[in-house]
Formats: sequence, C-alpha cells, structure tokens
Amino acid sequence: MAHQGASAALSLPEDWPAHPDPILALNRMGSFDWDLDAGLFHMDAQAFAVFDLRPEEYDGRPETLALRVPPPEAARLDAAIARAIKDGSENYGAYFRIRCRDGTMRWTHTQGYIRRDDTGRPRRVVGIVRDATEELADSSARSLRAAQDQAFRQQTGVVQVISAALAHARSVQDVIDVLKDTHGVRHLGAASLVMGLVEAGRIRLVAEGPAGSSVPGTRITRIDEPYPMSEVVRTLTPRFIESPEEFAACYPILWPHITDLHITSAAYLPLIAQARPIGGMGLLYDDRRGFSAEERAVLVALGSSIAQSLMRAMLYEQEKDLAQGLQQAMLPRTIPRVRGADVAVRYRSAALGRDIGGDWYDLIPLPGGRVGAVIGDVQGHDTHAAAVMGQLRIVLRAYAAEGHTPATVMARASVFLHELDTDRFATCLYAEADLSTGVVQMVRAGHIDPLVRHSDGSCTRVPVEGGLPLGLSAEFGRLEYPVATLELDPGHTLLLCTDGLVEQPGTDLDDGMRGLAALIGDGPDEVDELADLLIRRSEEQGGDDDVALLLLRRNAPGTARAAGRLRQHVAAGDPEALIRARHMIRAAVRAWGARDRADEIELAADELITNALLHTEGSAIVTLRALVGSDRRLRIEVEDSSSALPRRREAGQDGVSGRGLLLVDRLADVWGVEARGGGKAVWCEFRLP
Repeated sequence: MAHQGASAALSLPEDWPAHPDPILALNRMGSFDWDLDAGLFHMDAQAFAVFDLRPEEYDGRPETLALRVPPPEAARLDAAIARAIKDGSENYGAYFRIRCRDGTMRWTHTQGYIRRDDTGRPRRVVGIVRDATEELADSSARSLRAAQDQAFRQQTGVVQVISAALAHARSVQDVIDVLKDTHGVRHLGAASLVMGLVEAGRIRLVAEGPAGSSVPGTRITRIDEPYPMSEVVRTLTPRFIESPEEFAACYPILWPHITDLHITSAAYLPLIAQARPIGGMGLLYDDRRGFSAEERAVLVALGSSIAQSLMRAMLYEQEKDLAQGLQQAMLPRTIPRVRGADVAVRYRSAALGRDIGGDWYDLIPLPGGRVGAVIGDVQGHDTHAAAVMGQLRIVLRAYAAEGHTPATVMARASVFLHELDTDRFATCLYAEADLSTGVVQMVRAGHIDPLVRHSDGSCTRVPVEGGLPLGLSAEFGRLEYPVATLELDPGHTLLLCTDGLVEQPGTDLDDGMRGLAALIGDGPDEVDELADLLIRRSEEQGGDDDVALLLLRRNAPGTARAAGRLRQHVAAGDPEALIRARHMIRAAVRAWGARDRADEIELAADELITNALLHTEGSAIVTLRALVGSDRRLRIEVEDSSSALPRRREAGQDGVSGRGLLLVDRLADVWGVEARGGGKAVWCEFRLP
C-alpha cells in the first residue's frame, strides 16, 4: 500500500482528527488520509476502532496494518488500489477481511478518494473504512461483487467519501477542487454545480462545473435578488426544485438562461457555519425529478459538511496571511549592498496557518570594510517565537554595531534573551567578515555549522566549536563562545542556513549536511541563482520547518576597501583563545600582502599579548588595522584593564623575562602606549610593501 512521490499537495489539518466529520461519526465510519509521498497512513479514532487497533500499536506506516490485514487480503486490496491509480480513476471501493484481536475474521469495507496534482500524478488518498460484517454475513464471490457494485453506486457512499476529502481541505480552492475538479458533482449524479460565497452583502460565484454552468450576469448578485441561491442564503432553508415546470414558475428570470442545460430538477443548499450564512450551492440534475426524504437528508448533510470545510479554510487562510505578515515584518525589509561581496538571502515558510517559525537572517554593515552576517532560529512555531526573533535581531545588530567582538555579541544576546523572562531559547551563528582580507571570525550558539563553496565548485562544511543556545548559556552561566577563524578567498561563498534546509524526516543531520554540500557544489556560481536553487529544492522536499539562508560571496581583490580591522578577545588562562589570536594575525598578515615581514609581525604581536596577560592578570583585546595613507602600515594594538604603563628594560644575561618590549622595539618601525579609560593600549606599526 506504499507509493513514493514528490511533495504532498496538501497536508493534514492541525486539529485532525480532533473534530471528526459528524456524518462519518454518526454512521460509525472512520476516515483516513494517506500521504503517498511520505508513505504515511493517518487514521482517526473511529478508523482505529474499525481495524481493532490501539493508537500506540500503530506507527503511521501502512505496512504496519499487516498486523490486522492478512497477506492475501492485503494483496487483493493493493491490486484494487493500484488499478484505480493506474487507470486514472478518482476513487475506488473494496471489501476485505481483517483479523481481530481475538483471532476472528471480520469483513471491512473501504472507499478511497484519489487526489492528484496538476500533472495527474496521485499525491494523496482520503477516504473511509467501516465494519461490513453484517452486510456480508453470507458472502460469496457473487454476493461480494454485487455488494461492491451497489456500494459504489450509492449516493450516500459518495457523499461520505467527499465529506472525508473535505475534512482535509486547507483552502477555499481545495474545497472547490474536491467538488469540481475531481468530478465530485458527476458522482453525485448532478449535471452541474454552482457555488457562491457571501461577501459584503453580495454573493460572489466562486465555482461552477462544468464550465458554462453559470448564467451570464450572475457572477455577483445581491442577496435580495430573485434567484434560488439568493433565496437559500436569505432564508437559511434548502430549496428543492422537483420539475422544470416548478423551476420556470418560481424563477422566471433565471429559467430562460438554463434551458439549454435541460435541467429537470435542482437542489439549492445554504452553506451555514457558526449560525450565519457564508454562501450557497446549487446541484442541477438532467435525469431525475423529485427528491425522496432520504435524498434530501443526505444533501442537507453534504451542505453542512461543505460549509464547515469552507469556514475552516477561510479562517485558515486569514490566519496564514496574518502570520506571514507578522513574520515578514520581523525580517529585514532590504539587505544593504556590501562593497567587496555579493549577498543573497531567502526565507521560505513551511508551516501553515498561524504556526510560524522564529527563523531569521540579517546582514550588518560594520566600520572598516567589515560586515556581520547572522542566521538564527527561535524555538517554537507561533507568533511568540516570531516576536522574540524580532527583538533578538534588533539587539544583535546593536551589539555588533557597538564594536563588540563576535563572542561578546553572542554572550550579550544570550543574557538579553534570558532576561526577557520567556521560556524560549534560540540557536544562532554570527560571522564577522573583513572583506579586504577575507578573514572571517565566527561564533556558534547551538546552530548548525556553516558551509563554504570554493571557487572550483567544491563545497565543505566548516566545523565551528560552539556554545550553548542563546538564553540557555546565560541561564547556566556558560557564556563563553569560542571564536573560529577562516579565510574566505576571492570567489569563495559562505553559506549560513537554518536546519529546515538540512533536516528531513528520517534522515540524519550529517547526511543532510553532506547532501546539501553536494547540491551546492553542483549549483551555479551566482549567489542569487544558487539561493533560488536551494529554496526550490527545499520546497520540493516539503518539511515542517521554515528555511532561512544567507549567502555571502567574496569578490576579487580591488573591489573591496583597502583598509580593514580585526579584533580578538583573549582571556587569561585560555590557551585556545591565544591560538585563535595567532591564527587571526597570521591570516591577516598573508591577506594584507605582508608575507615578507610575517615572522616579525607575529613575534611582536605575541610579545604584546603575552605581556598583557602576564603583568595585568586580566584579559586582553587584540586589534589589527590596515592603515592607508602616504604609505601602507599594519598596526597592532593590545588593550588591557591595567593603567600601569609598561617600560622597556634590558634583561640580564641569565634573565628569563624583560625582553618583550625590547623585541617589539627592534622589530617594529614604531611603537607606543595610549591610555584607554581605566586601562591602556600598547601598539606597534609595521610598514608594508
């Protein structure tokens, strides 16, 4: 009973099956929704009862029903379904036996409604299952076939199948598709259908089937006009027209326009939801006169089911529009142009209705030819998550613009989220890139790693040692965020994304990252084209999470500013921070064209950092600047919190210290000390070729 395909055309309503269709419940029938793409077979509570299954015994896969459906019965049922799918049928009906919990066999009947996409490919099957034991108590091959044919022809059965399909409609168009595009009208025995919705005191025609069933000039009508649809909306009472003579006598304005349809009878039904009319529907017949009491009851029940589905769909669409508007308001309206880089951002909402996520991206221009790139995801899928996301985005921009190091930006954002007194946490990755040098410093708070696409087309995952998610690190007092440094060469592209682009049901995160890297490697060079490709792929794969992504491609030298600045915080007693600072210095020296003096610069910087850590017993902030004036210079500054000024002294022959500033004096072209608030900065400069 499994079938694989692309993404589902529709997904289950959030509250299904919390509110089963009343028609099905009254007839003790269960409904099901079979997602052919995902291979999942969802059932409501009554369907579990029909199969004599408990919810905890079932994992959503149709193969698990083998617990109740013996192999010969399953093979026969699969053959009937496969035949209906292959020959283009839109529904099927079949009887099969199940083995109950006590070991006895029981006849069961099912009717399925096959939903196809615009290409005709089957995507979902919705339908009903019911206990058919009494109906087939004395079954034989002949009686089985007769019962199947009879059940297939029964109008009530068709109405029940349509009702089951309507229960899963997510939009007004879905409801129309069930009634019109899938020939539900023809299966009801009607020649044509018209349906209108009440809008601002008028009735707007939203569906007709087949084309040409409506009367010219009746696309929009007033509720007080002498038409049958207006009458049922006005009176909230169904109108059954049992003969052409009655139609002509009661509606003389309308009748001349539909004589070519050869209508013999009609049923007009008010669509009532929450005790008010939301529209009306007309079923017109060309082969019958009159309606029995049973037929009227069935059609009234159908109208009620359609009305409830329409109301759910309209509310759902309103909530979806509101939620998406809120989400878009929280994201940046525009992304600034950055000299030295091409940038592309994309956002795709996968959740429906009011369930929206807290995914976000941001690009922050910084002084000195630098830029900050942010990607993040607030826990949860609701308006609260979106609101928290908006606040986090603002404070991250503020902290970055104030000139704090990436680790400090992340730590302060975590404290801010913790002090919001919300139960949410957020994952985030912040990358600060100097586009003149290509040096990128990154910190990660529980987020997935970034990827880099090289100019040769290869793509690699960049491991970044991370800290706890924002909010949690402040709660547990673990605000240290390690800083990773990489060099982004000209033509290389940095990719930041949320996990919705990577994670798929049933797949491992590492496998998802490898698949994403392969897709990026085979993709186009232009960031906009690559971003479009990634979003299209995420839409094809579906998924229940939002997707945010940011691509930053460094351009060739000459397009970026000549000057730049890099900063690194080095805590006392943190050898890893010292190693990262040395890495940053080495990368900047090579990128700024100072390879000839690389050893001198690295040694001088190392001495200044070591002096600050040893003699102040505190942390240090290392800043590298490329200065452009009458000549090109590289300036190294090491800030500490001590106001005591350093002094150069000659070390004794056996001395183990004292040579630091002496080395700096001999290696650098110039050096000095500046007071900085309660501390100082020791600096030195090197002329570059």
